[in-house]
Formats: sequence, structure tokens, C-alpha cells
Amino acid sequence: MDINEQERINALRNDGLLIGIAGMSLLNGMHFSPFFDPFFVLMKGLGIGFFINSPLLLFYFTSLILSTASLIVAGVPAAVFERMTGREKSDIVSMSIWFGTALLLALPSLIGQTS
Repeated sequence: MDINEQERINALRNDGLLIGIAGMSLLNGMHFSPFFDPFFVLMKGLGIGFFINSPLLLFYFTSLILSTASLIVAGVPAAVFERMTGREKSDIVSMSIWFGTALLLALPSLIGQTS
């Protein structure tokens, strides 16, 4: 196996983990997430400042902001790990840490859906 083929295999693994991370973040931003209602209350106050009065727009923006916040918060442990180990590029280990943290953040949403 040459180096180019190994790089493609690693890129495919990273792509799979990125899809999983995005999926967990999106799941955390859905309306059935336990974090949605507190964020919606905050967005009502922020929405007025941006002249957003439509409840539907507030609903969508809340979902978007919550998903983005979940993505960012889940990336912090992976970034700290990369910084502490001196890595210059994200690899399978740091992406797995990011996915695991995203999964932990989405766990209340997953448990809430099964009951």
C-alpha cells in the first residue's frame, strides 16, 4: 500500500467521523432536545434585538444556534488534546474524541427519544 492510498483511507475515515459529529450536533439542536427550550427563551430576547418576530424563524434560529454551539463545545476537548500532544493536524484520535464528546452532548436527546 503506497502513501497516497493510505492518505485516502485516512481521509475517508475522517469524513465518516465528520458526518457523525455533524449528525450528533444536529440531533442536539432538534426541538425534542432538553436544551432546546432554554435556548428558545434566550432567542426570544435576542430575536427582538434583531427584529425577528416570527415564531417560526425563532424556532429555526434556535435550532441552528443550538446545533452550532453543540458542535463548538464538542470540539473543545479534541482541540485541547491536539494542543497537549503537539499535533499539527487532526487525526483519527482527535476526531474520535470530538465525536465522543458530541455523542455525550446528544445523549440526553437520544435517551429522551427512546422513552
